[in-house]
Amino acid sequence: MNQDTQGPGSDTQTQHDQHGRWPKAESVEDFRRNLATVHGRIAAACERAGRDPASVRLLPVSKTVEEARIRLAYAAGCRYLGENKLQEVSRKWDAMADLTDLKWSVIGHLQTNKAKLVARYAAEFQALDSLRVAEALDRRLQAEGRALDVFVQVNTSGEASKYGLHPDETAAFLRQMPSFPALRVRGLMTLAVFSAEAARVRECFILLRSLRDRLRQDCPAGIGLDDLSMGMSGDYEIAIEEGATVVRVGQAIFGARNTPDSYYWPTDPGADSAA
Repeated sequence: MNQDTQGPGSDTQTQHDQHGRWPKAESVEDFRRNLATVHGRIAAACERAGRDPASVRLLPVSKTVEEARIRLAYAAGCRYLGENKLQEVSRKWDAMADLTDLKWSVIGHLQTNKAKLVARYAAEFQALDSLRVAEALDRRLQAEGRALDVFVQVNTSGEASKYGLHPDETAAFLRQMPSFPALRVRGLMTLAVFSAEAARVRECFILLRSLRDRLRQDCPAGIGLDDLSMGMSGDYEIAIEEGATVVRVGQAIFGARNTPDSYYWPTDPGADSAA
């Protein structure tokens, strides 16, 4: 794994120049081809970093994708999908309830009044960044009689448009997590700056990895920090070089979205991107 931007793989560029131009997958064969391409890039990034490709989980992100194409992706082998907006994914949960082994990861900002949906349907929540949400989720999960894997979101880019804890707040936040026994903390999540400058993107991933390594030294018992969820279609290879264990890839698998990223990562962090 790289310890600085001069290590193996430091010349890796982003694929943000492909934004809006990813070919749309419209058949099972299209999905299989796109998935094979992404897995190939994951393997190559792991080789550069001296890692086992099995240490990286690919999370296909199906936001804005209609049910028919999600079923094609399912037929191509996808069994775990990421979604941002609860209003959107709740419809999909109901429509595809027949796919009993299909699991859903909520990766977008959550308001407390939507916690009951996540507690009932989600297999994973990757955007935990407030004690109010933790309390609401824990209460709803205990009512459902189950626990939930969660990632703590950290704002490593310093952008006001991004949700997540300030890195300096993360240790104190984690110390509170044992108070919520239904939440199983598995690691940290971040969104890098959206930039064609690979060095700026890499800095965000290095920051999250370095933070995790420091926090591990006195992390509360029962709190897991093995996983780092970082990297999307345009930068997941750089994320893997810097230690990502989960990469959230949407457009490189499903094709370009009609809606801009700002629809999901609003410029006003007070807006609700998971509602």
